[in-house]
This record gives sequence, C-alpha cells and structure tokens, in this order.
Amino acid sequence: MSASLNRDQQHHWQSVHTANPEMYGWQPSAPAQHAAAVFRAAGAGSVLELGAGHGRDAMHFAREGFVVHAADFSTTGLDQLRTQATCEGRAEQVHTTAHDAREPLPFPEACLDGVFAHMLLCMALSTDEIHALTTEIARVLRPGGALVYTVRHTGDAHYGTGTAHGDDIYEHGGFAVHFFSRALVDDLADGWHLHEVQPFTEGELPRRLWRITQTVPR
Repeated sequence: MSASLNRDQQHHWQSVHTANPEMYGWQPSAPAQHAAAVFRAAGAGSVLELGAGHGRDAMHFAREGFVVHAADFSTTGLDQLRTQATCEGRAEQVHTTAHDAREPLPFPEACLDGVFAHMLLCMALSTDEIHALTTEIARVLRPGGALVYTVRHTGDAHYGTGTAHGDDIYEHGGFAVHFFSRALVDDLADGWHLHEVQPFTEGELPRRLWRITQTVPR
C-alpha cells in the first residue's frame, strides 16, 4: 500500500480522535463481548487489541479481568485510553503501544493468550500486509490462543464505490477500507483452526461484516 495513503489515514484518524473524544463511547462493541467470552472459555489471561482506538473494547477486556495490551497508530486515541484506565483504577492492567500494523508486533513469541481486532484488518492494508500481520499474530499467540477479528466484506454497500485504491480498497469520507472476500478469510486461516465466520451488521448504513474466530493449533 502506498506510503502516502498510509500517512493520510494516520493523520485522518488522529484528527478524528482529537475532534471527537470518546467518539464511540465506553460501551463495548458486540464483537468484543463475544471475544471476551471466547478468551474466558479458553482460560486466557493476557490479550492484545489491535486498532484499539480510544479504548472502549480494551476497557471491556480489562473489566472482565484480562491483562490488556492495546495497540494503535493514533497516539491521541491511546492517550484517551490511558486516562480512562487511570480513572477506573486499572492503569496497571492496561498497557498501550503506539504501533503501525504494517510493522512486526513488538512482543516475543507465544506470549499472549488472545488477540482481538475490530475492523483493523480491513483498514488500508494491502493483501500482502494483511497476510504478514496474521503471521505475526500467530507468532505472538500461545498454542491454543485465539484470534477474533471483524472485517467489512464484499457484500457491503460501499464495496466497489468511492475512491478506488486497488486491491479491493475503497475510500469514503476519508476512511479507506479493504473489503474482504471469503477467499481471503480462508487464506488467512491457513495453518489455523477456523471455528467461525459469522455475518453481522453494524451502524446505520448498515455496514456488513464478518466476525471470524480462529485458534493456533496446540
């Protein structure tokens, strides 16, 4: 993916978080509630959220008793998360990392029990970058560790419209989205145990997404 699009998206998200503090509120998303149940059933202790934003889902994981590592390329969003964690007395439980998903994850091998990403993988990432990221996720998860992620897919109303950037990436209102085919989901699950590809909708459009749950083989 072009460096200019990457810079534009990072600037856009920084601006969004600055102009709209707590834009999604502090109630968890439905996918995060599902992920917490998956992680709890697996006996997880430590989880990573990729694309944590200002942290509504990271805070949900913390309230559910997990040690949370929250990563995002918006430092503004992470500042908001740290403030909220401190207000709730969970500063020692919530750890933040400024990170670009195109770079290797800053964690050692097999150190985490779960990874959650709500629409992070369908941001302005190329197919090659998405494959590299899921390889990194598999590296940092322990055997049996779970990845729960959501993506907008090619059945979404915005697919094929707006500004085209190639590789099934289309931009609307400043937000660039990589729309997933089912073939891409299956390719990303190669070498994993794929447990679920659950369709759902979100928002007023509504956005059409899949919620995917897969685990690293033991």
